[in-house]
Amino acid sequence: MVSGAARRAIRQRMLFVRRAALDRIVGLTGATPLQLQGFHRDLRESPLPDVLLQRGAGAAFAHEMPQGVLLYLLVRAARPGKVVETGVRPGYSTAWLLAAIEANGAGELVSLGPGPVAGRSAGVGGATVGQFVPPALRGRWTLALGNTEGRLREVLASASPLDLFLYDNGPVASRARFELRAAWDALSPRGILLSHRIDANDAWAEFCRHQGLPLQLLDPGPPPMGALSVRRSG
Repeated sequence: MVSGAARRAIRQRMLFVRRAALDRIVGLTGATPLQLQGFHRDLRESPLPDVLLQRGAGAAFAHEMPQGVLLYLLVRAARPGKVVETGVRPGYSTAWLLAAIEANGAGELVSLGPGPVAGRSAGVGGATVGQFVPPALRGRWTLALGNTEGRLREVLASASPLDLFLYDNGPVASRARFELRAAWDALSPRGILLSHRIDANDAWAEFCRHQGLPLQLLDPGPPPMGALSVRRSG
């Protein structure tokens, strides 16, 4: 049983935002700081953090918590029509993405899974795939089971034009390289590419160098998350 004080501390950590990451979202999406403040205020007043706690997103996931709110703010600001994420397991990131899509009143998310447990927070291995996603947010969600390169090709082909892609599919560098290249080719002119845990291998750094850019971050973490916008890569 989690005490009231512990719940408040976890909730506060879920909603914590690093200033540099907010500035990066402004640069990626063209949103104003005032708009992001409004989105963050809406989130603070929403039931999502408490629902996530009720569904099992407790202290074991504290390491990843600040980046859930960043995904929410990014989706609210970018208003993507099509979003794809890979490596879904309990669905912590999934819930934040879907909450933002629902708040926008438009868009859909396709999640490829189940993701690997290597390098994940304690407790992920025992969680049910999609466990954190409340029923109220599932109307705009498709869970695509079968975590293979071929399955991802199918998902990307059916999700065109793709506006946002999140790689969260484990530390294997070859898989990361494949997914980043495949997703980049599928992105729309306003598309945004995200990569979680970019310190797990050198795939993201290599991808940025291939674009003629230094390492592109959304949030330094830990764990660090990379972000690159198609329209800002030239």
